[in-house]
Amino acid sequence: MNAPTMLHDVSRRAFLQRTAALGMAGVAAPFVTSLGAIGEAAAATATDYKALVCIFLQGGNDHYNTLVPYDPTSHGQYRTARSTVALARDALQATALLPDNDLGGRAYALAPTMAKLNPLFDAGRLAVALNVGTLIQPTTRAQYLNKSVRVPPKLFSHNDQQSFFQASSPEGAASGWGGRIGDLYQSGNGSATLTCINASGNAVFLTGRQAIQYNVGTGGPVSLLRGATSLYGSATAAQTLARLMSETNPHMFATEYARVNKRAMDTQAQLANALAGVPESTLNLFPTGNSLADQLRMVARMIAISGQIGAKRQIFFVAMGGFDLHDNLATSQPVLLGRLADAMRAFHDTTAALGVADKVTTFTGSDFGRTLTSNGNGVDHGWGSMHFVMGGAVKGKRLYGAPPAIGHNTSDDVGQGRLIPTMAVDQYASTLARWFGVSDGDLSTVLPNIGNYDRSSWSQGFV
Repeated sequence: MNAPTMLHDVSRRAFLQRTAALGMAGVAAPFVTSLGAIGEAAAATATDYKALVCIFLQGGNDHYNTLVPYDPTSHGQYRTARSTVALARDALQATALLPDNDLGGRAYALAPTMAKLNPLFDAGRLAVALNVGTLIQPTTRAQYLNKSVRVPPKLFSHNDQQSFFQASSPEGAASGWGGRIGDLYQSGNGSATLTCINASGNAVFLTGRQAIQYNVGTGGPVSLLRGATSLYGSATAAQTLARLMSETNPHMFATEYARVNKRAMDTQAQLANALAGVPESTLNLFPTGNSLADQLRMVARMIAISGQIGAKRQIFFVAMGGFDLHDNLATSQPVLLGRLADAMRAFHDTTAALGVADKVTTFTGSDFGRTLTSNGNGVDHGWGSMHFVMGGAVKGKRLYGAPPAIGHNTSDDVGQGRLIPTMAVDQYASTLARWFGVSDGDLSTVLPNIGNYDRSSWSQGFV
């Protein structure tokens, strides 16, 4: 290879990386942020279909009032610690969980407004992962207090901990573990562009080293020029602009820009045509007036056409905000959790109706958990939390991980009931990635901290 060719290749790669950065920054036009995976061929192949769906609860969901201690001793400790915002035990009877595994006398109940998830748990379609959180390596209370181990930077910071959950790096991370999984599989899809799909905007979770997330709205793909067929009243002008934006050019950067535009236009047309064929009757389980349900409805539509577009592996991201409840926890969180449960149940039942429930695994994530101690009528930023995993392949009706001690100055507490995670996000993610088909050899490229944990803990067993 001669020097000019080498320089062109290096420059082309740099241009593509910068184009991806523009998309992630949210400053580019819609067709730019909707670009597909451009890059080297992925290493992994698949013959069946599988999808991972991340539901991210923005703001740091309060896990103590989501999965509530229910046995008399634990509930008493919980109520003593947060008397002003604790849920009464008699209000939890209808949502008490009856897991198959022994928790050593501990018992839990879902928040009362999440009752729609109880039948999924009882049917083995829903599992709970206990005390999940951002870590770099296994950490004890003594090590944390003595500062003898590395911990994620800027603990309890929204931006940094959202990023660390999604990317294993603080704010400013260039790629997330969902996108890095996409790197491995994008070349095996009929359209590499439709490997990592975001229905909520942009998130580092879905940006890979080569894979770039494709953004869709709740109504479908965002069209170039907003679908306009005329420009200043002229159809010819609109057609000319589209041609100018996508035709080749002797200038290297202009050529790359044109390729980007053409790929966006072609993908939008392909996706819009395929989605138009999804019968509305297959989507009538979703509630109205629920933004998360709207996003998951779009994900269900995408899954319904996966065979038509040749997709074998897809990763989706949806999000729901409002969980940073320093105030009004008792009135605001139940409403949010009710919407979450309604959307999750509708999505699960829709995948079952489509015949792909065992091919789709849905899981929750969040910035962090909250403090056990109330600040009055709310709770402050914490660390470890609990998360749901849902789907036909899930080994449900069980709670995974160690039930954390409840109270102050326990072995799990670093202050105010902030839990030291006992299941690292890397362990949580590696379990999902292995189900998806990622080999142990590739896990270290997807999850840079997984090597700090014993290999036997790379699968937490919930799927």
